[in-house]
Amino acid sequence: MYRYALALLVAAGMALPAGAGEFNKKVSIGDAAPAFSSLEGVDGKTYSLGDFKGKDVLVIAITCNHCPVAVAYEDRLIEFAKKYAGTDSKVAFIAVNINNLDEDKLPKMKERAKTKGFTFPYLYDPSQKIGKDLGASVTPEFFVYNKDRKLVYMGAFDDDQNKPTMALVEPAVKSVLEGKKPDKAETRPFGCGVKYDSK
Repeated sequence: MYRYALALLVAAGMALPAGAGEFNKKVSIGDAAPAFSSLEGVDGKTYSLGDFKGKDVLVIAITCNHCPVAVAYEDRLIEFAKKYAGTDSKVAFIAVNINNLDEDKLPKMKERAKTKGFTFPYLYDPSQKIGKDLGASVTPEFFVYNKDRKLVYMGAFDDDQNKPTMALVEPAVKSVLEGKKPDKAETRPFGCGVKYDSK
């Protein structure tokens, strides 16, 4: 009986998706960054993964315009980008909007970026492919990659929307810059559910 139960458990384990994280059921730590290309930014330029090859760290934020949680994090993202992702820095930071609601489309993104003074690329992916490739489930959700573009952290930006007591993305970035692995590699993201198209 014990051997039969063990066999069932092993079979069940083999049936689980390979490479799934604890909270993200699509990707796991060590996975390669998705090879996105030709994503249009609010600055009128198009961006691809290769545009950031000179950077030691790449941080991708899946976010949007309409979500109140994403909006609540905008000032923190601006501050983070100014601190770590300047023109001559070793860190690249991009935000990608994958929602296709009217308030999330490129014209509204441009308005939002101008109003807030975004200093980082804010890109639009109407195909939602990058979100699906990353297994993103909420906005905002964060993915940190090292120089080899291997995933080293995924999850939340910090531990609380209103009164954070623990940064999560920032120490992950610091660890990579120091040639170390982050103490926390995955956390549970929180925010508004991504509005994936039903088709």
